[in-house]
Amino acid sequence: MAALTPGGARLARTHHGMKYGWRGARRGRVAGGKPRVTTQGAKGTVQPKTTAIVLIEYQNEFTTEGGKLHDAVKGVMAETEMLGNTQKLVAAARKRGCKVIHAPISFSDNYGELPDEPFGILASVKDNGCFKASEWGAEICDELKPEEGDAVVQGKHGLDGFASTDLNSLLKQNNVETVVLGGFLTNCCVESTMRTAYELGYEVITLTDCTAATSPEEQSASVEKTYPMFSKPMTSTAFLDDVLEGP
Repeated sequence: MAALTPGGARLARTHHGMKYGWRGARRGRVAGGKPRVTTQGAKGTVQPKTTAIVLIEYQNEFTTEGGKLHDAVKGVMAETEMLGNTQKLVAAARKRGCKVIHAPISFSDNYGELPDEPFGILASVKDNGCFKASEWGAEICDELKPEEGDAVVQGKHGLDGFASTDLNSLLKQNNVETVVLGGFLTNCCVESTMRTAYELGYEVITLTDCTAATSPEEQSASVEKTYPMFSKPMTSTAFLDDVLEGP
């Protein structure tokens, strides 16, 4: 299965035992090679009632064995432990009163939502038959199925979670000021959504251990270089323990 790359090129997936624990523009390490994790923002500065956890494309195509793109991301998923981290984050955030918003991508069987000749990453999606709304691959994974009180974004047929969707309306309706992002791909849909949320004036937090890309190199490039320009990057544990108000 080809990875999601412009033009459908196949990626060589190499993993070097990297562990991710980034903050800001720097990654620190202490003795033993473990990441030093610190946070941006004072303790308890984010209010749950004005915070949304936006889960981008936690769908079987990516998350689950048998998904068409799972092999492309499973290495980085394992290294960041993003699925388990996201489950813990969502459970804790719900209890504290955060809004949980799911942002799946999907297409009709004939990909009528795309141009006749798409290019780049969306060409790879179409060529590989990914995220058809009629198929199991487009379903949100069992580990993160929407629960009562959650919202599900409608109309996501591209990379940015805001473009062509009702995400901004959902955020406004729920008086959200802080948008917290996790999902797939670190350097694609998460990054695109982060940039727009920043431009729209939201406080943006990216969860570095709740994301995955198709290689460690792409993961680190986004988290270390791009995320600090448009968000406050931190781990999910740091967000829950040090930034989000509440026990």
